[in-house]
Amino acid sequence: MAFTHNSATPLDSAVSKFFRRVVPLLIIMLICNQLDRANIGYATKYLEADVGIGAAAYGFGAGIFFVAYAIFELPSNMMLEKFGARIWLTRIMVTWGLVAAAMVFVRNAEMFYVLRFLLGATEAGFFPAVIFYLAKWLPNAHRGRATALFVAGSSVAAAVSGPISGPLLTMNGLLGVHGWQWMFGIEGLLSVVVGVIAYLLLDSRIADARWLSETERTALSDAVEAEEQHIVSTSDKRTLSRWRMLADPQMLLFCWIYFAIQLSIYANTFWLPTIVRRIHGLGDTTVGLLSALPWLSAVVAMYLTARIGDRRGNRRPLLIGSLLTAAVGTYLAAVVSPWPALVFLCVAAMGFKSASPLFWSIPQSTLHPLVLAPAIAVINSLGNLGGFVAPYGFGLIKSATGTVTWGLYALAAASALAAASVLLIRRHRLGGAAAASGSTEPAPRFDGGEPTPA
Repeated sequence: MAFTHNSATPLDSAVSKFFRRVVPLLIIMLICNQLDRANIGYATKYLEADVGIGAAAYGFGAGIFFVAYAIFELPSNMMLEKFGARIWLTRIMVTWGLVAAAMVFVRNAEMFYVLRFLLGATEAGFFPAVIFYLAKWLPNAHRGRATALFVAGSSVAAAVSGPISGPLLTMNGLLGVHGWQWMFGIEGLLSVVVGVIAYLLLDSRIADARWLSETERTALSDAVEAEEQHIVSTSDKRTLSRWRMLADPQMLLFCWIYFAIQLSIYANTFWLPTIVRRIHGLGDTTVGLLSALPWLSAVVAMYLTARIGDRRGNRRPLLIGSLLTAAVGTYLAAVVSPWPALVFLCVAAMGFKSASPLFWSIPQSTLHPLVLAPAIAVINSLGNLGGFVAPYGFGLIKSATGTVTWGLYALAAASALAAASVLLIRRHRLGGAAAASGSTEPAPRFDGGEPTPA
């Protein structure tokens, strides 16, 4: 959707400026985020040769990141509410960048585990903080596209990580330093620099945005507040307890669906280079370039599905279709030879990556504002445990069988079950201000009762 200064309303103009100024920065931040958490996928054989970290140990180290992430996610988001997005996102980026750079000092499996745990602890809260930030700055009719563009940053990171990490690995021996040490050090310090830039460019609240005119700030604030007030007016105040929220079946359903999505994302994030290496005769640079293809395919699919979702309002059918696409693509990748498998992995990536922003648009537009930040944190932290199960499980499977084929079967089954689970999400059509903004997402109640009539 394009905005022009001649015909745009103040709201349209404000949204357009947000997309030009803030969204690109958030995408760059996520690219750095994904580089630092997933670049170990390109260093596996070197870590085994130089440090003695085998497939099972690598899988455990890759996954323990998400255990720390889950533990510290909710506290991090509570700090976000206290300190504001500007300070807290900067803190997150700078500290995770320093820990990521410290990977140059890994000498054994135990150090590898500790640093991966610390990376998860310092990074905890980043993704849900940005999702919460978008919910506080954009009306629902524009939020799906912004979320898709942001989440696309992870695919861009996966696409460029090979072309970036491959050449860095070839610096092996320069100044007496291993190639994988150059990779961890440079990519980690890049996050520190971007974190400082984020502090200079981000604003915590719409009212602080000097790059918007007073009319634009008012229009944008009024639109976001009107949607929040509608959700508040249709919510049962007995449901605002954060502890009650944790036990609600609807929240558990959200967590399961996101867990299944994360299984596919992180299995491919950490093991895609290994899967591509099944094609004989490939060097590091070629593996990196071919590993980028599924993620590049995913970027296009994510943006298209997000635009369709914003226009139609009801994103459920698109979410189900994306999960089924992931299931079929992953299954076929497991049963064909390596070159066709790469093609089907591109199809699968288009499915499971598109599912992520489509999924987030549902809780973003329906949860009560007072529980939105902790709810996003809970869903993200528990769902992200898929990031522990997937790489660790793949490592065990590969150690036991010498192949990741059975792991791909499991991913296909999880995606299919998640698609069926979407049908269980309680339906409720928003009215009032939210409907005027184009939202038709259901507003689940957290008291376990029936949806409130519109």
